[in-house]
Amino acid sequence: MSELHQQWYEFNEETVEALIDDGTDTEQAHTIEHHFASKNFDLLEKAAVDAFKAGYEVNDAEELVLDDGGTIFCFDAISERMLDIETINKDVDTLLKISSKYDIHYDGWGTYFMAAEGEEPEIRYDDE
Repeated sequence: MSELHQQWYEFNEETVEALIDDGTDTEQAHTIEHHFASKNFDLLEKAAVDAFKAGYEVNDAEELVLDDGGTIFCFDAISERMLDIETINKDVDTLLKISSKYDIHYDGWGTYFMAAEGEEPEIRYDDE
């Protein structure tokens, strides 16, 4: 296993543990958004096609202007998953292969807290 894979596996475990510790509903599938970015739109578009073929929903690429005035393009590959580390690791493996194939940046994933059905999520602020 590469060092890059190991780093992402650790990130995956830490993120899932944090969500569970915060009380997210583990009985619900979570929308997981995997982030990609590149300065080359054509390569990013090819990666998006591969992600779609691999079974992910892919949103339209966005163009962002960076603080230094440069331009970057990005898209998300989206899936509905239970918070299962093995499944998320397999997704990361698949998407790292795609990012490597096209020499684009895989920027990790994110999801949203899922309150249990009928419950309101507790809002906590870091400064409290």
